[in-house]
Amino acid sequence: MADSGSEDIAVIGNTDLTPSESENNVKNAMVEKGTSLLKKMEISVAEAEKRTGKNAVNMQETYTVYLIETRPVDAASEGTNPVPDSLWRRYSEFELLRNYLLVTYPFLVVPPLPEKRAEFVWHKLSADNMDPDFVERRRVGLENFLLRVASHPDLSSDKIFYSFLTEENGWKETVFETGFQAKADSRLKALNATFRVKNPDKRFAEMKHYGDELQSVISQLLRVRARAADRLYGVYKVHGNYGRVFSEWSAIEKEMGDGLQSAGHHMDAYAASVDDILEEEEHYADQLKEYLFYADALRAVCRKHELTQYELEMAAQDLTSKKQQREELATGTIRTFSLKGVTSKLFGQETPEQREAKLKMLETQIEEGEELVKERNAECEEFVKSAWVDIERFKEQKDHDLREALISYAIMQISMCKKGIQVWNNAKECFSKM
Repeated sequence: MADSGSEDIAVIGNTDLTPSESENNVKNAMVEKGTSLLKKMEISVAEAEKRTGKNAVNMQETYTVYLIETRPVDAASEGTNPVPDSLWRRYSEFELLRNYLLVTYPFLVVPPLPEKRAEFVWHKLSADNMDPDFVERRRVGLENFLLRVASHPDLSSDKIFYSFLTEENGWKETVFETGFQAKADSRLKALNATFRVKNPDKRFAEMKHYGDELQSVISQLLRVRARAADRLYGVYKVHGNYGRVFSEWSAIEKEMGDGLQSAGHHMDAYAASVDDILEEEEHYADQLKEYLFYADALRAVCRKHELTQYELEMAAQDLTSKKQQREELATGTIRTFSLKGVTSKLFGQETPEQREAKLKMLETQIEEGEELVKERNAECEEFVKSAWVDIERFKEQKDHDLREALISYAIMQISMCKKGIQVWNNAKECFSKM
């Protein structure tokens, strides 16, 4: 990702050394589809730091780098604690990895990356991409992305993903050698399929609509939270004015002075606590943002299904047209208005030899069309089967994650309210002792 024309980097496993036996075991385990990589490897994004360097056009730029560490799980179970492997990755490589996964696994809900630029922020929170708090939250988001992929029953067994974690040099070249870019569908092609598909699968249509609605409600929730954070910040900081007034008042009182001064201290502490509270709130906001972006990943699967269905319908329509042409040639009857019928009337009928040659060509095209329809039909059926399994998995994950996030957020709000009550109880005690 670029920050004001810059890119981020991350660090993952040192590959200058020969892989250890345990690392080879991990790589072999990757071949087994459905085996989570997290059962074999610990993955973390340990830290982030700013760097300065020259970009592709030889201009100076500032970017962020992320240190990602990996170590075999076997080492921990054996009681040893080896130094983790690490290597640097630019954020653009994270994007490249995700784009590769999207194209290679169009039937899967691919985990999203953290946001490029801060969205739904309250006014005291910096939207600067190089702001330390934003960079820290993005570090957490990048780690979460890797853990999501590494725990996915299908994505975790991908060899390109494994090499992303273990091979510092030549990884980009390996990805491009897969030719995934040539398989990527254009936006225009997908849009065309959306409007022209004749028999859309009701389940996918409903799921696409659900993705739209989910993104809408989470966006609204994040906007409400940002507005509430603004108000909350103001309320807490106003309590600092109580502290100042009580402190000034205590200076002119003898009997009441100590009580007012103590009450003022409680108010000052309460006002200062809002920064930590709202930073914790951002953690829950980021959890919601992940599913804001997940909604688009869900819709991407539905759009791909539309395209797959559209290609099947186009192949079937072309086959029907070819069969009709064959029948017209064989019987000499033209059922529908066509340029061919007009030219036949103007210039006369075709010779038997011409008709025979066209019939042979149509027979060949029909055979090829039947094979194509069979192939497209099998692709569509396989896509539906695989996609629906992963959508069900995603729904369970979503329900669990959002339920836990909302419960934790409610608990935090309750704790915050209790803290406010405690502050005023303390102030009451101070006033009672005056």
